[in-house]
Amino acid sequence: MQIHDKDIYALTTRGQDELRSGATSLSPAEIELLVRIDGSQSLSQLRAGMTPAPAGVFTAAVMTLQDKKLVALAEVDPFTEQFTATMNDFAVTLAEAEADSGAASLKKAGYYVRIARPRGPAKPRDPGQPLSAIVVDDEPMLAKFIQSYLMFEGFKVRVASNREEVVTEFRKQPAPDLILLDVVLPDADGFDILLRLRQHPLLKAVPVIMLTGKATREAVLKGLAGGADGYVTKPFEADALMHVVRTVLGLPAAPDAPALSLL
Repeated sequence: MQIHDKDIYALTTRGQDELRSGATSLSPAEIELLVRIDGSQSLSQLRAGMTPAPAGVFTAAVMTLQDKKLVALAEVDPFTEQFTATMNDFAVTLAEAEADSGAASLKKAGYYVRIARPRGPAKPRDPGQPLSAIVVDDEPMLAKFIQSYLMFEGFKVRVASNREEVVTEFRKQPAPDLILLDVVLPDADGFDILLRLRQHPLLKAVPVIMLTGKATREAVLKGLAGGADGYVTKPFEADALMHVVRTVLGLPAAPDAPALSLL
């Protein structure tokens, strides 16, 4: 199957479901491409914005997404195709410093995703020792909701809502089994916290799920590129969040869950 630089792809229903399923077996490059595809950018534009990778990785990712029927060639009429190409050329001319020619699409609000990859084997625990989690969120009701639900699932949960509380909780030992991290905090940036976690000798291996209302493709890609193991945009259903948690930690699915929702 041949692909061409001018080809434009769109997500299929199966592709949309993949981004909202709470679990995926796709590679990082395939996830990034699936998030970027919006039915308007050509493959050459998508390639220009992708994280640098060895030759052939991009092509292989495209073909994998096609084989899995997650994407399909978009039907674009000649007028729209020409108009889009002209506008893209114009945008690049005006903003040559912008490396990603699909920046406008990436920054468009209202994006919805619920995706996670297994972190790998969990750290050893003594028999009967509960899993622990830190919820970082400055919305008191939401933080309490997440805390209550995780406790129902057997987690020991601590909460932090600002930079000082984050530092305090992260310093406590032993390290948590999971961190649920909001992006927008009153005096801190969740992406910065994520990067610092990934550089910390004691916390770099802790699974992190970004849980946020910052709903753009750009934010999702930034979180995943920064080392997040999952990304869930608000609003969300509680059982969907726990599905992501179980996926990341490699826990078995629960037979029943309480009917709680943030919708």
